[in-house]
Amino acid sequence: MFKQLSSTARTLAAGCCAAAVVTALPGTAHAAENLPPRQPVVQDLQTNFKACATGDAPAYVPVVPVVTAALYDPEEDNQPAEANMVGGEFEAWWTDASGAEQRRRYVSPYQQPSGMAQRWQLPSDVPADTVVSWHVRATDGTATSAWSSEGTGAACRFVVDRVSPDKPVVASAEYPAEQWRDGVGVYGSFTVDSPSPDVVAYEYDFMGGPRGTARPAEPGGAATIRFLPQRTGPIYLSVRAVDRAGRSSATATHFFYVNPGRAPIAHWRLADAAGSTSAAAETGPAARAGGGVTFGGPAPTGTDLTATAALDGGRGGFLTTDAPAADLRKTFAVSAWVRPARTDRTMAVASQDTADGAGFTLGLRAEDSGTTWSFALGDARVSGGLPETGEWAHLLGLHDAETGRTRLYVNGHEVGTPAQAAPAVASGAFQIGRARHGAGYGHRWQGDLGDVRVHDRVVVAEEAAWLAHRQPQRLGHWSLETATDGTSPERNGGTPLRIAPGATIHRGPDGSCVPDLDPECPVVPYALDGDGHLALDGASGHAVADGTVVDTSDSFTLGVVVRRAGSEPAPPVSVRSPARPDNHAEKVRDVRTAHTRQ
Repeated sequence: MFKQLSSTARTLAAGCCAAAVVTALPGTAHAAENLPPRQPVVQDLQTNFKACATGDAPAYVPVVPVVTAALYDPEEDNQPAEANMVGGEFEAWWTDASGAEQRRRYVSPYQQPSGMAQRWQLPSDVPADTVVSWHVRATDGTATSAWSSEGTGAACRFVVDRVSPDKPVVASAEYPAEQWRDGVGVYGSFTVDSPSPDVVAYEYDFMGGPRGTARPAEPGGAATIRFLPQRTGPIYLSVRAVDRAGRSSATATHFFYVNPGRAPIAHWRLADAAGSTSAAAETGPAARAGGGVTFGGPAPTGTDLTATAALDGGRGGFLTTDAPAADLRKTFAVSAWVRPARTDRTMAVASQDTADGAGFTLGLRAEDSGTTWSFALGDARVSGGLPETGEWAHLLGLHDAETGRTRLYVNGHEVGTPAQAAPAVASGAFQIGRARHGAGYGHRWQGDLGDVRVHDRVVVAEEAAWLAHRQPQRLGHWSLETATDGTSPERNGGTPLRIAPGATIHRGPDGSCVPDLDPECPVVPYALDGDGHLALDGASGHAVADGTVVDTSDSFTLGVVVRRAGSEPAPPVSVRSPARPDNHAEKVRDVRTAHTRQ
């Protein structure tokens, strides 16, 4: 039957099919007829880059805004999606002071690809302090969408606010303006308030940080900024009020002065005389000593401690105040110099009793994975650092009740990960060298302890570093400016350097004559540093100190000023080794050796 169709019928049939589907790209089909663009939706509209605001809560903007809309033409249209072009028709309206409605319209001068944002800068006659509404519809030149406000849509609304808010007022009970107050490590509240009723934020900046934004509970309200001083001296707080239109006020500056961090509420140096039965307190109550405590032990070098206490790790190796030293529900810090005699078991440096255990424990914790320093408070624990048997370390555990965070510092450096703690009430006795477990005590310290402190404030990082600081002890300093009988003296009367053949002390010009003015005046090169230096021939020249100056199995630092005689490549050379490679001359000046710990 198909074979009997006339040529005309076959032509009509082919035309029908061709009108139904047109293929622009392989595998992509679209409708033959033009479809209208999609109705713009509120989520795709913006007023001055703010989301479209509808209803009774218009967006506030500081200037006559640019409005934008992402407009779309259906992918099923008679063109492939990437070729669909669409333009926008915008309309804005408001009621003027006389009660008359005003309308402004704008049509995009050219079409853009589907999905791109279309923009309209509203005219300058848009009034301030007036609710203005706007909507948009899309057109492809043939068909037009519904307005964005039709159906389930809504008109966008805004108000132009050309008035900046008033400068805020700053007040603080803890740190009032132009006054010295306590102090580093003590939080303070700063209340900021502006007379303007539309303020929604306060942008603030403390000198040296931090900076941020505080928001009132409701527009026009006050806001509170909390601040933890990290250093002593003058500080200022700068604040600007920001209204709902994004306008900023003039800057208000609050100058105040921070005292140094207040002294510990309890402090035992543990430098009491040998034979003492208690530890005297710098502040707080004296600490009763058990029979396993021996006073008069060695102190960490490079500190102001003169002696420490040794605890034997037995039942009598403890000190206690028989009363609490810290309120664990508030901010507190506890620190001490410690030297463990062993590192194979858990041992407490300090703790405070609760009814059935220790409210906190600072000390050494031994686990299957290894031994670390540890600070535990309630169910929270911070661990870090590697204890060494017979080596001094400074420990500081801190609980900041403001943030809820517990931290641990070892030798002035924070270790581990801060933990959120919920401390229990610990109104029992403060313990040094042991921790309560049920009805008894355990984790007894074996080793030396000194300078135990308890603070009722935050000990800031800089203070933690200062408490742990150890001044390096200079073991030798050779200026290499003079030599007598073949030796160059150590500046503090220590072991001199014996100068071997091939090494000489060179002295710079003494100023007795000027070569340019006196032909008889010898030309003497200047010294490498100061008045003289040690010149080495690169062959046998060297200088050596008889005996041991520094224990190289421990930490030490060496400093020396060196100048090579030439720039030719040479074998490695040693400034302080007895065995020197040959064929390299150099000049050496001002050798210093410092021991950094005991």
